[in-house]
Amino acid sequence: MILSDKSIYESIKNGKIVIDPFRRECLGTNSYDVHLGKWLAYYKDHILDARKHNPIEYLEIPEEGFILHPNTLYLGVTEEYTETHNAVPFLEGKSSVGRLGIDIHATAGKGDVGFCNTWTLEISCTHPVRVYQGMPIGQLIYFTVEGEIENYYNQKKNAKYNERTIKPVESMMWKNKF
Repeated sequence: MILSDKSIYESIKNGKIVIDPFRRECLGTNSYDVHLGKWLAYYKDHILDARKHNPIEYLEIPEEGFILHPNTLYLGVTEEYTETHNAVPFLEGKSSVGRLGIDIHATAGKGDVGFCNTWTLEISCTHPVRVYQGMPIGQLIYFTVEGEIENYYNQKKNAKYNERTIKPVESMMWKNKF
């Protein structure tokens, strides 16, 4: 079941969901709008290796915006830091963003209960498009969890994305054993 605006707001008031900064006007009928942070990143190497650390280069989005180009994977970040302790957060792109030809995630649209951080976005586009810091980029939708939770994400010893950040985080696939 998807949480309604009233349920999301109640969860924020009782600390089960944290959104910082929280703006009441960003709360929709059954979602919360998140915004593009000021940092983007891209991989330095043209060929990525799943078994190795692939370094990234950061760039700050200037006042006049930044033009995204097709065939490049950009890592972005939400302005909002979030915590979710009673629901499963899903991040989806806003339809207005999709209509500009921008995808905000390749596969990582679902968070885990206990995820506490900003969201790294896996941004790609179909043709050149200028983006701006602070523009609405996506919406968080919260699903209820049935049953008791034993293994919260922020308490896992092997969680790779627990360190709080304001910048996008590159893939940590190389930390897996395979």
